Amino acid sequence: MLKVSVIVPLYNTGRYIEECAPSLLEQSLPADEYEVIYVDDGSTDDTLARVQKLADEHPNVRVFSQPNSGWPGRPRNVGMQHARGEYIQFVDHDDTLGPEALERLYEHASRNRADVVLGKMSTNMARPRRLFRHTVDTCTIEHDELMKSMSPHKMLRRAFVEEHGLRFPEGPWILEDLLFISAAYLAAERISILADYPCYYWMKRDDGGNNTRHRFGGNQDFFGNLRTVIRQIKEGTEPGDLQDRLLHRNYHVEILSRAREPEILNVDAQEQRPRFEEARRVALEEFPPGVRDALPAVSRLRAELLERGDFDAAHALAQRTKEVQVRTQVSGLCWEQGLLVADVRLDLLRGDGEPLELVERDGDRLLDPWLLEGVPGVEEWQVPDPFRHAYAELVVKDRDREDWWYPEGDLEVRVEPLAEGRSQVVAVGKLRLDPQALAGGRPLERGAHDVWAYVQLLGVDRLVRLSGDGTPGETTAAGPALVRATEDSARLAVPYWTKRGQLALDLDERLRRLTDDLAQAGNPWRSSGQGVPGDPMDLPLPFTATGTTPDGAPGSPAVLPVRVRIGDGAKPPVLAAELVTGAAQPVLRLTAVRTKAKVEPGRHAVRLLTPQGAKKPGEPIAYAVVLDGRIVRLEGPAYVAPAGRRLLDAVNDNSGVRKARRVLGKAVRRAGRK
Repeated sequence: MLKVSVIVPLYNTGRYIEECAPSLLEQSLPADEYEVIYVDDGSTDDTLARVQKLADEHPNVRVFSQPNSGWPGRPRNVGMQHARGEYIQFVDHDDTLGPEALERLYEHASRNRADVVLGKMSTNMARPRRLFRHTVDTCTIEHDELMKSMSPHKMLRRAFVEEHGLRFPEGPWILEDLLFISAAYLAAERISILADYPCYYWMKRDDGGNNTRHRFGGNQDFFGNLRTVIRQIKEGTEPGDLQDRLLHRNYHVEILSRAREPEILNVDAQEQRPRFEEARRVALEEFPPGVRDALPAVSRLRAELLERGDFDAAHALAQRTKEVQVRTQVSGLCWEQGLLVADVRLDLLRGDGEPLELVERDGDRLLDPWLLEGVPGVEEWQVPDPFRHAYAELVVKDRDREDWWYPEGDLEVRVEPLAEGRSQVVAVGKLRLDPQALAGGRPLERGAHDVWAYVQLLGVDRLVRLSGDGTPGETTAAGPALVRATEDSARLAVPYWTKRGQLALDLDERLRRLTDDLAQAGNPWRSSGQGVPGDPMDLPLPFTATGTTPDGAPGSPAVLPVRVRIGDGAKPPVLAAELVTGAAQPVLRLTAVRTKAKVEPGRHAVRLLTPQGAKKPGEPIAYAVVLDGRIVRLEGPAYVAPAGRRLLDAVNDNSGVRKARRVLGKAVRRAGRK
């Protein structure tokens, strides 16, 4: 039996097949262990011919065609009917898989005997899901975060699908994903989550036509289908806490979105009011009271206005809530044992820049009156539990690849006092960013990595970049670091503030040049050693060496091979060198101190050429003192030699003295031969 069958529904896909297909056909799983099943839903362009060509070239590709059904449900069902793999993986034709996705997902599924496996998704169209913060071997539908991931892009055991008769609704049936996946969750005995590898890439298309549903068209009964999904969940669970928690997602996303920003503010009222009224009917008729009662304060107020049918008040509340912003504060940024660490504080600010407050009155906590200004019929609103559904977390985004990763540690939500009778909800904690382990236990890739914060406080949720008080466009006070990569090698890491003052980390000089930082920092030291051939010459550098060996011990020095250019002549010599971690800071180490090219005696600029950085050297990071073609020492740009040293250098640099030394040396050698 094949291990995996990949099912891809198609309709007028065109060139996007060529973008998706390589990720499916170049998997690390051997080609004879999986198959790709394309099901064309009556395309009117050259889609069928394109995939048939792929099938002709690849034995593990099969193609099926059918009359147009108008939606991806029927093609997916046809794919399942023809699947031969132990597991089924659904993929949309404009998405891609990570190179090792099938191998890793199958191994995780097989080891845990899972019915359903959720692979980590990377996307630029939705915020990161904390569901993928940690890999989970097994769980059930009681795992609270599962209902946050309702797309069909999962791996399911084929025998499990057949046993429970799981099928997508066919024809133009919007929310078909929710119906199929919620049925799978309800039936599954073992659900696994793979969070340490980006399995599925869901990216915005350049023509704006993302998502299979946009190509399958048709008229859909959104709220009627939503009722079907809700009833399926209610039929599969007993009334009570679990059922309420499972229905929370549908109420929060499909219902309350009609009463909150951005939809209620951006859609014309003539269109939005009917949606608002239909959402109200579904809320009142389908959801148990425990669902709305468990909402945080602002969401519960939205629900109250929706179920009351007060569109104007809901619109006014949305306008007010839209003005709420998140303030991020970063302090104590530094490197500790290979980790970039900082203290972080997040809070909510009103539109006037003041903290969003809680007002204490007669033993009750009330929402900030500012938030309720202009909301008709609402003079005050109680906050019985400020911690309800409240959380905050830090996430790091790989800017080039759209991968999201979670640093160590959690942020703690607190209520802090302000003036008498007033307080605010805040989140505080520590950023602990490990460049060598953040990517699912693996090193971050070369490139820029942005630090974000997601907060959900009082029912107000925001995803924001982590900003601080550093100088925009400059390296942070923590400075560049030489981070240990393996026991004996290192890589460059530069934390910096973007032009908008947001925190980012550049690895291996994707955007930031170490030479620029070293040149700007200056260097007051001189090298050790006397320029004796074969002996190392070390110049301390003004940045950080950090990290330990894989087992946590300090270990031997880690090395990054570099090159240095000596002087500014037409063909200046370039020597091999090393950046070496030391006990407290790295050093620039030269071993070959005699240049092959002729270099005039004196003090010459030293420019650094790093492996990943620009080939054109920047400003001098040091100066080399050269005598008789030999580098006798290195000096930082800010090094000031003592008076005796300067006198000796002046004597050595005198051309007459050098000529006399050469003549005297020759005479001594001739006398020795006699």
